[in-house]
Amino acid sequence: MPVFTLGIEEEFQTIDPETRELRSHMSKIVDGGKIILQERVKAEMHQAVVEVGTNICTNIQEAREEVTYLRREIMELADKQNLRIAAAGTHPFSDWVDQLITPNPRYDQLISEMRDVARSNLIFGLHVHVGIPSRNEGLEIMNAVRYFLPHVYALSTNSPFWCGRDTGFKSYRSKVFDKFPRTGIPEFFNTANEYDEYINLLVKTNCIDDGKKIWWDIRLHPHFDTVEFRICDIPMRVDETICLAALMQALVVKIYKLMRQNLNFRLYRKALISENKWRAARYGISGKLIDFGRQEEVPYETLAQELMEFVDDVLDELGSRKEVEYINTILKMGTGADRQLAVWERTQDLKSVVDYIVEETRHGIR
Repeated sequence: MPVFTLGIEEEFQTIDPETRELRSHMSKIVDGGKIILQERVKAEMHQAVVEVGTNICTNIQEAREEVTYLRREIMELADKQNLRIAAAGTHPFSDWVDQLITPNPRYDQLISEMRDVARSNLIFGLHVHVGIPSRNEGLEIMNAVRYFLPHVYALSTNSPFWCGRDTGFKSYRSKVFDKFPRTGIPEFFNTANEYDEYINLLVKTNCIDDGKKIWWDIRLHPHFDTVEFRICDIPMRVDETICLAALMQALVVKIYKLMRQNLNFRLYRKALISENKWRAARYGISGKLIDFGRQEEVPYETLAQELMEFVDDVLDELGSRKEVEYINTILKMGTGADRQLAVWERTQDLKSVVDYIVEETRHGIR
């Protein structure tokens, strides 16, 4: 069987420990990090965002070591600048209007094209790359895995606040990102050639200059042989990030095995999958998603158990049973959004929510 490698990217907030506001001093962290981490740390469009990415990992244990190491290093670099690192999909109260933009021709072009849609895109995500045997097989996997994106997304929900308001959503991050073009659940494509023709047409007609401006919830990466999951909020804990990455890898491997056995997983329309995505954003793991095969609403916890059963037969060969079964812990303690809201309900203080996020981001970091 091919090695379904993993690569994980996390986007973090840089926090002022006094005001708990976002602080636009990411460049000092990135400059310091380049010496130690080289290309594994980079600036994003907003100066209050810092992104780190693992090397290519052959299994989930390597991925855990990398994610833990990168979090530890970035926290130490932040501490030296009297800053803190926080992992949540949005900041509870900082306003995007106040944030500085990183000087960079690519970001200048993006803002020139999209104006306030780009400026207001102050969000923090988790991106997971899973290696694929070929682009054609990757495209088939992407078509099938789309169905499970809302199920995975619900577990990651970690952005209930926006500009000081309780939005009523467990993940408001996706609502912010929806203003961008080429986001959300992708369409079905018959072949990798058809997919590439679509991208080439957009490039030819000056819609995009590069396939990286396809920002769907899952995509064939334009430069690497990976399927890239982009739907998730960044979770607070390393354990949560690793659980989600292990689940994504297991889904890719399960679908691949079904394909190799000439067994097809039923494909559903983007419009139907998007209904479940909206529910996942609104309710997280507290609501119901639709089982389109049965044509009925099902409580999320029931679907989570069915999801674990679906991938059960690939977990031992991947060595990721413990990591995927951490889903049960998330179901018990709540997602990041549930825990943020619990702090807010107890304290009525969004600064306390920020303190909690910072504390949880350090969880499991020795």
